[in-house]
Order: sequence, then structure tokens, then C-alpha cells
Amino acid sequence: MIVRRAAATDAAVLAELQGLEPGKLAAWAEWIATHAETHLPFVGEVDGHVVAAAWLHIAERVPRNDAFDRRCGDVQSVMVREDYRNQGIGAALITAILAEAETRNLTHVTVHSSRRAVDFYLRHGFSHHRQLLIWQQHGH
Repeated sequence: MIVRRAAATDAAVLAELQGLEPGKLAAWAEWIATHAETHLPFVGEVDGHVVAAAWLHIAERVPRNDAFDRRCGDVQSVMVREDYRNQGIGAALITAILAEAETRNLTHVTVHSSRRAVDFYLRHGFSHHRQLLIWQQHGH
């Protein structure tokens, strides 16, 4: 298994893992290129085939006196193909994302988890935070 940052040549498989329709591939590739500084895709490969992906979204935070370069991260769109689940690929993706977060000195990283994945994230260093609140637009 190999975990690596995705390249432009991975656009089609990233689109497929995201469930995008084939006709949207050009717009998808353009979106990836446009957001290359803020949305970092990582992929997991087995035998040369991409079987998993996860994204690290990096956002700038408002500067403070002690730090003008403040950024945080958010893990998004984690997907492991069903036949490859429970083999450590998701763990390797999260490890790579958190290493990138440390390299970039992010203040914190959040994840909006499905219920079945909460324990997975807790095992990888995430914790419940009683001050983190979420507002959702109706219908989303």
C-alpha cells in the first residue's frame, strides 16, 4: 500500500470516488487546480490502483498579536472502496494528513465524521470538543 498526495493525473479517480458524473470531469479537474493551495487530496494505492482518498482543507484564521500566520485544517471526503476497508488504508491516509497538518503548523484539524467512523478518528488523536458547534442550512 502506498499513500501519497494526489496528482493532476488522479482527477478522474478522485471524481469517481467522490461519486461525480463523468460529464463533470473537466469542471472537477479545473476545481482541483483552482483550489490546489487550500484543498490537498491524498490517495491510497494498492497494486498501482487508487482505492482510497481523503482531503485536507486548509483555511486561514484571523491574525492575532502573537501570530499573523494562523491556519487550521478540516478533513473532508474520506472514501475507502468497500473491498479495501478495515485494512489500514484509512488509517494511513489520516496519518499522512495529520503529518501534513504538523508540517504546515496548523492550529487544529477538525473532521465531520459519520457515526460509524467516530471511534476511528478518536483512535487517531481526534477528540470530542464541547466548544465546537455546527450550524447547518436547512435541507443540507
